[in-house]
Amino acid sequence: MTTLPRRTLLAAPLALAAPSMVAAQGARSLRFVPQADVTVLDPLWSTAFVSRNHAYLVYDTLYGTDANFNPQPQMAEGHVVEDGGLTWIITLRPNLRFHDGEPVRAADAVASLRRWGSRDAFGQALFAATDELTALDDRRLRFRLKKPFPLLPAALGKTTVTVPFIMPERLARTDAATQVSEIIGSGPYRFVPGERVAGARTVYSRFDGYVPREGAPSFTAGGKVANLDRVEWIVMPDAATASAALQAGEVDWWEQAVTDLLPTLRRNRNIEISTLETSGWVGFLRFNHTQQPFNNPAIRRAILGAINQPDFMQAIVGNNPDLWRDKVGVFTPGTPLANDEAMGALTSPRDLDRVRRELAAAGYAGQRMVLIVPSDLPFLRAMSEVGADIFRRIGINLDYQALDWGTVLSRRTSREPVERGGWSAFFTFGGGQDFASPAGHLGLRGNGTNGWIGWPDSPELENLRNAWFDAPDLAAQQAIARRIQAQAMQDVPMIPLGQYFLATAHRRNVSGIVQGAPLFWNVRKS
Repeated sequence: MTTLPRRTLLAAPLALAAPSMVAAQGARSLRFVPQADVTVLDPLWSTAFVSRNHAYLVYDTLYGTDANFNPQPQMAEGHVVEDGGLTWIITLRPNLRFHDGEPVRAADAVASLRRWGSRDAFGQALFAATDELTALDDRRLRFRLKKPFPLLPAALGKTTVTVPFIMPERLARTDAATQVSEIIGSGPYRFVPGERVAGARTVYSRFDGYVPREGAPSFTAGGKVANLDRVEWIVMPDAATASAALQAGEVDWWEQAVTDLLPTLRRNRNIEISTLETSGWVGFLRFNHTQQPFNNPAIRRAILGAINQPDFMQAIVGNNPDLWRDKVGVFTPGTPLANDEAMGALTSPRDLDRVRRELAAAGYAGQRMVLIVPSDLPFLRAMSEVGADIFRRIGINLDYQALDWGTVLSRRTSREPVERGGWSAFFTFGGGQDFASPAGHLGLRGNGTNGWIGWPDSPELENLRNAWFDAPDLAAQQAIARRIQAQAMQDVPMIPLGQYFLATAHRRNVSGIVQGAPLFWNVRKS
């Protein structure tokens, strides 16, 4: 992986650098300002990172991923592989319990994985290769495969949305299109529903029945120790309010510190700002492929010529070149699959007059475009403002709708036309890990209405993705990745806007932040 320049800041929700583990005894409660309210509590119902981060407090996974990107047993004690890779038997660790006191059984894991596999891109690939998944007894589950799938532990230990969290069978049997009725996991912390105030506060308390795995923590693998009795998520949509609260000691940790306020925070000797996530975030524009005007691929291709990645990156993190990259394709820069195939679509000289002509030639006739914008997420709002200006300048009939993040999450699931409350496009971001390979890259799926929000239909992208899973080595995977990127520039399921890095800020009396991530095990507060 390419080494990034040294930085003095930036950390994102899931990071890969070594944790600071200078533990300090003292207060057992931590007040955290998340990027947004966790409006969706079911970890499989939403791909929002805030929902994923919330779920890492409450739930656990069969496998984790260490700081070297290697899957490691977590809830699993281990596994055996038989029949030339066609049979995997996974054994659970003993004495695992859910928050309702019930033991964790293999049947719970089976039901949870089936629900996850119906929604997640990596899970769908695994289950397409699976002939049968059964619970052999209370502690053992068995995958019988149609063909070898060596990435099975990586799939079960993936950290990118959507994560295969384990929940009780009675809840895991809920249809994946419906949110579960209770938030019960077996992780280090319990969700406290009685103290939940939507839009303001979410509370978690330590689960005394949690038995950590032995070993040092490493990313989402290893021992997860709940040192805090209580974790409070305090929602503060206004950045100035969050900054002031952190400086005054009213909160302990601000997940995504706004760039403009970093100089002020740096002057406070009680606050630490750090940069840990080397894979960063990839901003992108997502279209609704089921509705006009973006059901027309020629219109989507025309839009490519209007996108200038530096404009979006500078709107988010400013002019510091250490904090953003342009010339970004569909795979994360610095990862093995990143390539320059067909990148002229994004890097050639921008010509808005030409874009307007191409839109007219493609048949754009002034159809209303509804851009849904989360007004309470500064970074997404900044990208949306830049994008809205571009759309207006190239003659798109833009309807800019500013909404709160929870409403955006709900609205974007609609497949109705804009006249009936639908939408046309939105700006968002994916974690650098999400975009590192086709396995978990939601934006590159071409499986239509079975896919992620936006629902692009591209049989060729799906064929290339399947070929990538079957590739015998890295060289073959890289060759296919070039073909995937070329096809993506033709079908335009999404438009990458660049890679950027965000700052996290916390009080210096908070230590043990697990590799920069808001995964609150092994965190202490003095």
